[in-house]
Amino acid sequence: MTSKIHKLADVEDGAKIGDGTKIWRWTHVMPEATIGKNCNIGQGVFVQDGAVIGDRVKIQNNVSIYDGVILEDDVFIGPSVVFTNVRKPNPYEPTATSCYSRTVVKHGASIGANATVVCGVTIGENALIGAGSVITKDVPAGVTVVGNPAGILVRSITGESFVVSFEQYYVKRRHNN
Repeated sequence: MTSKIHKLADVEDGAKIGDGTKIWRWTHVMPEATIGKNCNIGQGVFVQDGAVIGDRVKIQNNVSIYDGVILEDDVFIGPSVVFTNVRKPNPYEPTATSCYSRTVVKHGASIGANATVVCGVTIGENALIGAGSVITKDVPAGVTVVGNPAGILVRSITGESFVVSFEQYYVKRRHNN
């Protein structure tokens, strides 16, 4: 099985593309990027040198995956999700790649449309990031987060949904264990 790369995509020599991966039009993959097997990379996606994308990852349209971003296997990235890789960008001088912060999206996590992921965080396995959320802290495995800044979506004993801060979530878990 070979990869399917649209004729209007720009996949530079040296990029590592796994078998069965589809890359759509107006996507740019730089030469030191790594994309796994059976991925679907939508139109208008940018994958920078040093970015790592696992197997069976689906990236919707208009997403930039920068150096320092690692997407593990079976991750879903919704349309127009924003990743960053520098905490304090300086417009007056170039940022050394050694200053890039690492962002990891763990196996099975899903990030909804237009979410922003501030660099230096880890999104846990099977976590769900609601559309439009702003992620500024590590997200625990298996939880749903929503809002700006994102909070953890929980349900009361009556089934009513509400959002708590990361701090409230961790304090409650510590007292219940």
